[in-house]
Amino acid sequence: MFAGLVDGLAPFAPFVGDAQARVGRPLTPGSVAGVARRTTRRTIRRSTIYVTRLPAACVKTSINGTVLWHCGSTYYQAYGGRYVVVHVH
Repeated sequence: MFAGLVDGLAPFAPFVGDAQARVGRPLTPGSVAGVARRTTRRTIRRSTIYVTRLPAACVKTSINGTVLWHCGSTYYQAYGGRYVVVHVH
């Protein structure tokens, strides 16, 4: 019963491997998306300090594609209608 099905798929067997399903997925260690996400996570850490308004004279900046506000020596990130203090490493 399955003999015809297996013979029909046999010509494609060399082109499809087990690893092919995982290559390029965002969570794989070698993927570009995975590397970018880990780099951002290692560079910017959120704190538990929130403010409703930014201090005066803040400058909008981007670090690894994440928009932050740089106010003196402190960085803030917009989060849920307010701002969270972030630590940039």
